[in-house]
Amino acid sequence: MLATGRRADRLDDLVRTAPSIVTLAGDITEPETRRRLLAAASARLGGLDIVIAAAGGGAIGPFRDAAPATLRGIMELDFFAPAELVREALPALASGRDPAVVFVGSILGYHPLPLHAEYCAAKAAVASLAQSLRAELADGGIDVMLASLGPTESEFWDHLAAGARPPWSAGRPLSAESTAAAIVTALVNRRAEVIPGWSARGYCLAARICPWLIDAVVSRRRRRFR
Repeated sequence: MLATGRRADRLDDLVRTAPSIVTLAGDITEPETRRRLLAAASARLGGLDIVIAAAGGGAIGPFRDAAPATLRGIMELDFFAPAELVREALPALASGRDPAVVFVGSILGYHPLPLHAEYCAAKAAVASLAQSLRAELADGGIDVMLASLGPTESEFWDHLAAGARPPWSAGRPLSAESTAAAIVTALVNRRAEVIPGWSARGYCLAARICPWLIDAVVSRRRRRFR
């Protein structure tokens, strides 16, 4: 397995818990980092079987007040970088054993929330890309799965590009271990999509059949915290 991230110290911590993992620090939004990753997979692992495109970050605040650079930065990290990584990995995946791609999206790609415009737009784009590529790559034997995550234990709120977590945001996070286990199980079963956790699945169901209910609940919570 090859893992990447911007912070070398966190990758070192990962290796201490799982010494068999190969790591390579870098910024996935940079083309050179993506080239180095694919070269390392070929040289050190002998090729690629699975690509998990999980890079992501967010920003909070009114869209009208946000700097244009915020939108561009979120789209670059959450959508363009994963999309280009997968595109560049396709030749290697074509030679892999039972190859697959996992795009890590969000339930906010189903129904957006206020003050999350950039993140919601990026995750909706990820969902659309995953669905398109699943059909496009099927003939080549490359499976594509979308993991639509709800609140998940992570450092998401600690590294926002702008703003801070709104006080009405009260989602109880699913553990990272439970989320990872759900993704692995769904991947083994070659599911088109996995939505880990009952609350996340409930949100997506509401987004399909009664999106007005989500809007009403969020509106009520926002009024309570004004």
